[in-house]
Amino acid sequence: MAVSSPDLKAFLLATPFFGGLSDASLDRLVAMLVERRFDAGATVVAEGEPGRSMFIVHAGQLVVSKRLKSGQILRMSGLEPGDFFGEMTLIEMQNRSATVVAEGPTLLYELTARDLYACYKADIHAYVMVMQNINRELCRRLRRADNCIAELTDASRE
Repeated sequence: MAVSSPDLKAFLLATPFFGGLSDASLDRLVAMLVERRFDAGATVVAEGEPGRSMFIVHAGQLVVSKRLKSGQILRMSGLEPGDFFGEMTLIEMQNRSATVVAEGPTLLYELTARDLYACYKADIHAYVMVMQNINRELCRRLRRADNCIAELTDASRE
């Protein structure tokens, strides 16, 4: 179901994904979002499956995990309101890189690749802002991963 409300717009503007958008651009993107609800324990996306959409977390907590070669499941991170995930499939058009599971009742807003392309065609400025926001978040995540790798490498040498 597509959504729109002043409270939702205010929430979205406060997230890294929608920062810097004009009111008209935000309205256009909000009209594209589809509300998705998940119960505790539900898998939102599974590692390896095709992906053509991303999600913005409005309510709830989620866990991001990857399956190791040994078969064990490694918790990579947690997600909470304001976070987004799935954006990698929109950029590189590869299968999902991780599994995301709802820890409790969760409310997400989904944006498909098709809708993001429609945004590109209708409002190039908004599209550029969204892509810039995604890139900033990916850089933040890469820096955190780099720091984790450096700490693990340092610890293994002691």
